[in-house]
Amino acid sequence: MVDFLAENNLCGQAVLRIVSRGNAIIAELLRLSEFIPAVFRLKDKSDQQKYGDIICDFSYFKGPEYYEGKLEAKPELQDLDEEFRENNIEILSRFYLAFESVHKYIVDLIRYLDDLHEGVYIQQTLETVLMNEDGKQLLCEALYLYGVMLLVIDQKIEGEVRERMLVSYYRYSAARSSADSNLDDICKLLRSTGYSSQPAAKRPANYPEGYFQRVPIGSTFISMVIGRLRSDDIYNQVSAYPLPEHRSTALANQAAMLYVCLYFTPSILHTQQAKMREIVDKYFPDNWVISIYMGISVNLVEAWEPYKAAKTALNYTLDSANIREQAYRYAASLEGLKLQMQQLLKEGFLREEIVLDNIPKLLNCLRDCNVAIRWLMLHTAESAYDLNNKRMRQIKDQVINDSKYNPKILFQLLLDTAQFEFTLKEMFKQMLTEKQIKWESYKTEGSERMTELAEVFSGVKPLTRVEKNENLQAWFREISKQIESLNYEDSTAAGRKTVQLIQALVEVQEFHQLESNLQVCQFLADTRKFLHQMIRTINIKEEVLITMQIVGDLSYAWQIIDSFTSIMQESIRVNPSMVTKLRDTFLKLASALDLPLLRINQANSPDLLSVSQFYSGELVAYVRKVLQIIPESMFTSLAKIIKLQIHDIMEVPTRLDKDKLKDYSQLGARYEVAKLTHAISIFTEGILMMKTTLVGIIKVDPKQLLEDGIRKELVRRVAYALHKGLIFNPKAKPSELMPKLKEMAATMDGFYRSFEYIQDYVSIYGLKIWQEEVSRIINYNVEQECNSFLRAKIQDWQSVYQSTHIPIPKFPSVDESATFIGRLCREILRITDPRVTCYIDQMNTWYDIKTHLEVTNNSLFSEIQDTLGTFGLNGLDRLLCFMIVKELQNFLTMLQKTILRDKAVVDVFKSMLSAVNPVKGIVANASKVYASAVAKTQKIWGSYLEAIVKVGQMQILRQQIANELNYSCKFDSKHLAAALENLNKSLLADIEAHYQDPSLPYPKEDNTLLYEITAYLEAAGIHNPLNKIYITTKRLPYFPIVNFLFIIAQLPKLQYSKNQGMTCRKATDPIDWPPLVLGLLTLLKQFHSRYTEQFLALIGQFIRSIMEQCTSQRIPDMPSDVVGALMFLEDYVRYTKLPRKVAEAHVPSFIFDEFRTVL
Repeated sequence: MVDFLAENNLCGQAVLRIVSRGNAIIAELLRLSEFIPAVFRLKDKSDQQKYGDIICDFSYFKGPEYYEGKLEAKPELQDLDEEFRENNIEILSRFYLAFESVHKYIVDLIRYLDDLHEGVYIQQTLETVLMNEDGKQLLCEALYLYGVMLLVIDQKIEGEVRERMLVSYYRYSAARSSADSNLDDICKLLRSTGYSSQPAAKRPANYPEGYFQRVPIGSTFISMVIGRLRSDDIYNQVSAYPLPEHRSTALANQAAMLYVCLYFTPSILHTQQAKMREIVDKYFPDNWVISIYMGISVNLVEAWEPYKAAKTALNYTLDSANIREQAYRYAASLEGLKLQMQQLLKEGFLREEIVLDNIPKLLNCLRDCNVAIRWLMLHTAESAYDLNNKRMRQIKDQVINDSKYNPKILFQLLLDTAQFEFTLKEMFKQMLTEKQIKWESYKTEGSERMTELAEVFSGVKPLTRVEKNENLQAWFREISKQIESLNYEDSTAAGRKTVQLIQALVEVQEFHQLESNLQVCQFLADTRKFLHQMIRTINIKEEVLITMQIVGDLSYAWQIIDSFTSIMQESIRVNPSMVTKLRDTFLKLASALDLPLLRINQANSPDLLSVSQFYSGELVAYVRKVLQIIPESMFTSLAKIIKLQIHDIMEVPTRLDKDKLKDYSQLGARYEVAKLTHAISIFTEGILMMKTTLVGIIKVDPKQLLEDGIRKELVRRVAYALHKGLIFNPKAKPSELMPKLKEMAATMDGFYRSFEYIQDYVSIYGLKIWQEEVSRIINYNVEQECNSFLRAKIQDWQSVYQSTHIPIPKFPSVDESATFIGRLCREILRITDPRVTCYIDQMNTWYDIKTHLEVTNNSLFSEIQDTLGTFGLNGLDRLLCFMIVKELQNFLTMLQKTILRDKAVVDVFKSMLSAVNPVKGIVANASKVYASAVAKTQKIWGSYLEAIVKVGQMQILRQQIANELNYSCKFDSKHLAAALENLNKSLLADIEAHYQDPSLPYPKEDNTLLYEITAYLEAAGIHNPLNKIYITTKRLPYFPIVNFLFIIAQLPKLQYSKNQGMTCRKATDPIDWPPLVLGLLTLLKQFHSRYTEQFLALIGQFIRSIMEQCTSQRIPDMPSDVVGALMFLEDYVRYTKLPRKVAEAHVPSFIFDEFRTVL
């Protein structure tokens, strides 16, 4: 019969593919369970209020129209729903595909069983497949994996969350409209079971059997699988564990499969006492905590509580006398094994001949160690016992007391066993590769010795006093030929023959009285030794390695091992060279990957890479977690070093009096620094001893591990310091901004100096790491802060700044800002608020309107530069951009929805338009016309002014930031500044030339040059924020006239003073001139330039008309409104860097030239 797993055996390949897919699905479910969007849990109040109406469970299906109607009634809910869809559809689709694959898996398995039943596979039926060894294993695994999938889903993704995700997917995706969608079936299979993985949660009635029966599976198949699992050793594991007391460990994997499969026929658990008795006697006579898949452990005391037959059968195992017996047994063996291991691991003890002579003994020792570790680890694990359950608490206490359980001793044994296994495996692999070469060399040596002896007895060879003896000569020649004829391929025959040859050599020595000649004796003894070595070498079998692999399995500890993390870290802190021993433990843990990958590999499935990457990634993450103690300890020492350097050790001056030498030597403090530095270098040495290791399929380079660990700890500490250091109290007078920035700068400088100090002792690039990580922290926080302005938010897993190995911690927000950068930005905006301060442009300083005291000046930005570096200023700038955009969008919405819909106001605009036509002319009865228009529209200007001034304020801040960035760029990297300026000028020249003559080159659509250079220019402050287009706009009616009326409505509140320019008339009605001008300028910049033209023309007309009226009425003084309008034009021209001709087109130049002299 063809091999069941052969390529051409369709029946075998079909079930192998199903099982391979099952393992891949479980890996995907475990992977996804870490990416459940938090909103679907609806844990906190804010989420419930915000998303409660758009996230529903399966109650949605009772009346979808009702839910959709609720959404359609409120436009803001629809908007939120759309935003939610954009942000979550990708992850929802991934979850849905995983859920769908579970359903498809069971459907495919049932179809396969039907095909078997109907005879689709020639000569194969369910019975014949179960007779075949591989077939039996695969069918049992197929059912077991389905059960595991369901349990994993319920444990990792709560029922309510599943339902909400499925409903959201149903609402947002196109799947619901397609006829072939099996969404209904998936919803039926995965609807909530009522199970909760929270401690002390009650178990739902008939769970999980009701859940397992949602998709009916043939009862014949289930009972045959359970029959096989009950009676056979389907994996032939018993051969690896010959001792009867190791039987339950040998069958542990099968026991886990049986445990899961029994839920498909709960009647056995409930009523069939004989069967349950048999199962418990065979599989659970001495254990009650089992690992079902990749370390997911189950305690049978709790799991079988509701089932009468199972509970009764298990009572024998849980009898306190039996528990005591097992605990005593393992406590005793632990002591002996500890000593045995220490003996075996002594330097130089494990030599080749000792290993070869004692293979059975060494394997027995390994079995005992692994069985003891397994039993103690599982039966004392915190996670295996629900401490709210009195009986489980008693059992756990009894195990711990009777076995005198000490986690440190157990962990030490695990370390020793792992090290011993690793050493033994490496030796064996080495011996296996050299086996044939060594065997041949021993054979040659032996046969040559015999030939030489034959020649000695020929009497020709001058060996002292040996008489010629032709019989012996012939005999030795014959022996030499016999040795020569031994065949490596036929090891059994060769072994037998070698034993006979050894016997013959012993006899020849006795019968022919050859003892008298020492040299002959020596030759014979040597040959016997070589023949012995040949027997030993031929006995090096691969089976030993396979047995070691089976015995050394640690997959049950995949999750429990986490409870030993603190012990591992403590032992590393005390002795950093422990890392080498831990490496062997991690490698032993990596053997757990064989379990899920075996079938995937056999099926040549493309999932092999992703699944092995997932599990290897999990393990590497754990390795990183354990070894993180090294960077943590280093940073603790570093903090002490910095404290000593800053506070205790005095700077030694360049010139020093001899008698002062003693004061400056400060030996105590310097010794302390040296001691701490030495401790740091010892830590790094410890991790570097680990050697590059392949963990699963991921190569772990210790140098990289150390660097990542240092980065992670740096990120953790810096992020925390920034979060804590930049929290402001808005009620504080004066503001806490500057003191907190100074304090923060000192903290950052401390980190920086410590990093600079340590880099040579640890051999890392300190400055490079510092800049990369600090920029990542700041950019990530800016990105998170800007998320509040975005519809399509950037999730952590999409962010280019976030990383899994070196995560940037997220802190809960303290106020409306999400991060420290938002708090800093809002604090700056608060203290420079135009309603309470007055900005004097020539001084770059803000003064308090009422007290006239300085509030802050441009030194604020150099302080931020000192604290957060260029990245911080750049991030602040980006955030201000987002705020300006938001402000302008809100402003336009207000303009369109309130101002332009107010009929009375629009009528004023209409009549005003006709009054000012033509613009080149002069308005008759000017002051009256303008005054009445302003009076009628007075009510709309309050909110208008607020929005414009806010934008202007942010533009001033952006200008200051650009100025600071440019200044520091020219200082710190003048070549970069010069190169950027020149490249910018030449690019603009080329683009202008292209517009003059389109045949000249221009960057193409897909060329990223302009984007990239813009990012560089903004970072170096070579840009003008006032020229930036923030939003796209449509045409708006009356836009120039609205803005014109707005500005002349504000002029009466201002007055001109020679020293300060335009200032506010009354402190009770505050208005600040620079933000007003810049805000209006920015607003006009967003629209077509003809609006600006019309706006300036209206102002020119206003000036001319009022001046005309004044001269005709012979009023000698220039009205203050005209002065204000002229000042506005002058500032407008200055800020936009336009030629003065632009203003002179609307106002005669003599008025411009004269107006200051008149004042």
